[in-house]
Amino acid sequence: MNAIFVAIVGIAFVMGAVRQVVWDGIGEAPMALLGKSMIDAAGGAVTLAIGLVGVMALFLGLMKVAEEGGLLRIIAKVLRPLMVRLFPEVPADHPAMGSMILNMSANALGLGNAATPFGIRAMQQLDELNPHKGTATNAMALFLAINTSSVTLLPTGVIALRAAAGSTDPAGIVPTTLFATICSTAVAIVSAKLLAPRFAVTAGPETDVPAATEESVLEATEDMNGAGSEAYPLWVSVTALLAVGTLVPLTVVFGREIAPWIIPGLMVALLGFGAAKRVPVYECFVEGAKDGFNVALRIIPYLVAILTAVAMFRASGAMDAVVGPLGAVTELIGLPAEALPMALLRPLSGSGAYGVLASIIQDPAHGPDSLVGYLVSTFQGSTETTFYVLAVYFGAVGIRRIRHALFAALLADIVGIGAAVFIVNQLYG
Repeated sequence: MNAIFVAIVGIAFVMGAVRQVVWDGIGEAPMALLGKSMIDAAGGAVTLAIGLVGVMALFLGLMKVAEEGGLLRIIAKVLRPLMVRLFPEVPADHPAMGSMILNMSANALGLGNAATPFGIRAMQQLDELNPHKGTATNAMALFLAINTSSVTLLPTGVIALRAAAGSTDPAGIVPTTLFATICSTAVAIVSAKLLAPRFAVTAGPETDVPAATEESVLEATEDMNGAGSEAYPLWVSVTALLAVGTLVPLTVVFGREIAPWIIPGLMVALLGFGAAKRVPVYECFVEGAKDGFNVALRIIPYLVAILTAVAMFRASGAMDAVVGPLGAVTELIGLPAEALPMALLRPLSGSGAYGVLASIIQDPAHGPDSLVGYLVSTFQGSTETTFYVLAVYFGAVGIRRIRHALFAALLADIVGIGAAVFIVNQLYG
């Protein structure tokens, strides 16, 4: 992200300086416009983050109630029979199976903060089965590919950002995100399976397996791995998978009608679930809301940095120079030039993509409920920062030879972007 940030600012300054030198004196000076855009973007970033506080507190409070009620454990039991078939190299009773299930369950519910500790722990446990330390196994590569394209039922962070930006339909991306992530996850699984034989495993030098990550990772997972050791019958898992699959055509046909019900229905359903499980709903909600408050405040410096850089890039004319030629081509497939930077940046930088998303949906020329607004919101909710995930998860266990993991993950990203373009144009084009 350092290189991306410096490059954006440097290119914007050079472009602005060139335009200033050749300026004919008509209108506002290019460098003055550049400076004004920086100040406006920095102030807008803080305003956006403050508006985000309440929405983030609401959603993380609801997720905390669901987590305390054992929703993750229920999802883990549903997925386990399918997981043992996806990962035949991993013994059914191995702790890695439970950690992977919990990671995917957290991703499906939009619990990114919980998914990362589960994912790191899963990689550590998978490395216990690794006969060639330092080289990714088939199970590791498949798990990473699925993780970067995980089926997302509720992109809570993006919904919160859209609500803070004044969207009249902040949950309108739920059906588009579900469709895109189902497509990308299917491609991730198929490509990882097909590519594995083409990347032979060769023995490398032995490396020490890290004993653990932070204590919080262990505490977050050790009491939940037991849930992954139990499972519902296979027919329950298949039925649940088919039920999720039926949501895709339903959301394509009735997406506009379903979307307004999602947020109110979600609050009632999760609070009702917690109450039925005898969870102290109010106390749990408040505890989760505190986390949401802290998260919203912590992102202010990141928003200021990236929104300022993006504003400079646009005001200098550099964005038009880069995106213009490519946008003329992508327009033909339903991807507007304004959304192209988001599609290109998402696999590289999560904070960078988040800043681009925020700047687009706040732009009066577009807004969160335009075609471009729905597209970039779906991109953010349905794809992952592939290189970051690869670095964190593989770095935790000293994997240097990643084999086919990156190819499978990037292919899933490309398919996810394409699926998002298709479904958003179908529903909102």
